[in-house]
Amino acid sequence: MNTLVIMPTYNEAQSISDIVRKLLATVSEIDLLIVDDNSPDGTGKIADDIAVANPRVSVLHRTEKNGLGPAYLAGFAWAFERKYEYVVEMDADGSHRAEDLPNLLVRAPFNDLVIGSRWIKGGSVLNWPATRRFISRTGNTYARVMLRTGISDITAGFRVYRASFLQALDLAHIASAGYSFQVELAWRTFRANGRIQEVPITFVERAHGNSKMNNKIVLEALWRVTKWGFEGK
Repeated sequence: MNTLVIMPTYNEAQSISDIVRKLLATVSEIDLLIVDDNSPDGTGKIADDIAVANPRVSVLHRTEKNGLGPAYLAGFAWAFERKYEYVVEMDADGSHRAEDLPNLLVRAPFNDLVIGSRWIKGGSVLNWPATRRFISRTGNTYARVMLRTGISDITAGFRVYRASFLQALDLAHIASAGYSFQVELAWRTFRANGRIQEVPITFVERAHGNSKMNNKIVLEALWRVTKWGFEGK
C-alpha cells in the first residue's frame, strides 16, 4: 500500500523522536510527513534531524499555528502531489498507538474512511478521568444524533482515508480549524456516500506536554455540529 502518515506537531519536542521511532519500526510499509506549525520548543528542528537520518520521513514547515484543520489540509495537498493512495491522520503525542495502525490499514482497501474508534466494542481509553470520558461520549452521541451518520466516534483523530476520495471532496470549503475538523470531514464523507468503517483502538492519554483541547475548541465543535445538523434537515 502506498500510504502516507500525516502527523501535525506543535510543541511535541519531548515525544516526537520516540513516537516516530516506534511508528517506523512497527509499520514498515508507510512513509511519514511531519507538519510542524513553527513550534517554539524546537520540534521542527528535531523533525528535520529525523528526516535527514531516515528517507521515509519528510517535514513540512508552516509559519504559524492556525489549527489542526489547516495543518491536515496542507498535508493532504502534499500527499496528493506525490500520488499517495492512502493518507493516515495520527497524533504526535503517543495517544494513537502504532500497533493499532495495521488493523486500520488492512481495512482501508474496502473503505473510503477507516476510523480508529474508542467508543465501539473492543475500543478503550487509558488514563482519562471520568469527566473527560463523559464529555467525549456525550459529544459523540450528540454529533451522531444531530448529523445522523451512525458513527460512534466521529471526533476521533486516528484515521485512514482513500486519497482519491479525499480529492473528490470539496476540501477548499472546509470551515473548521480546530478539532471540529475531524467531525466535519467525516460528515462530508458520509454525505458523499463514502464507505466508512470503525475499528476499535486503545487510546492512551499523552505522557508529555499539554493537551491542545480547550473550552474554545469544544464550543466551536458544539456550534458547528448544531449548525450542520439543522442545515441537513
